[in-house]
Amino acid sequence: MRFDRDRIAEMLQDSLPGTELFVVGLTVSDAIRPKVTVILDGEQGLGIDECAKVSRRLAHRIDEAYGEEASYTLEVTSPGADQPLTDSRQYTRHVGRDLSLKLADGTEKTGTLEAVEAEGIQLAEVIKEKTKKKVLPAVSIPFTDIKEARVVISFK
Repeated sequence: MRFDRDRIAEMLQDSLPGTELFVVGLTVSDAIRPKVTVILDGEQGLGIDECAKVSRRLAHRIDEAYGEEASYTLEVTSPGADQPLTDSRQYTRHVGRDLSLKLADGTEKTGTLEAVEAEGIQLAEVIKEKTKKKVLPAVSIPFTDIKEARVVISFK
């Protein structure tokens, strides 16, 4: 049995509780026993309870659409701490934290996320000068210029 990704995506949207959660990723494998992997996030983050609720709702819709005897694996999860930010709504809860950016022009910047705006972010870049670090004034970086953004995880 083949699962239609667009149909699963539609069912997934119908399975989300309100507007506080959003889909960051959806993959549907083309195996004999398809695996549906859903990655969710929320502006305030999300916990296991929300993942479980969405998983139950989506499984119910898949069973209704494809029949209860359909064999598949369903995984609903949140992005790991090491995963890049892929949706502009993910930046909001990371204001005040350090980000590592790879820009479309090939340059890389690391700095503190000062603010999130409609079109991009304000980043106070940290540069190393000889033996000390210097923080530059925050500059606006459009989302369209950001190829990859990751939260810098510090264990200090």
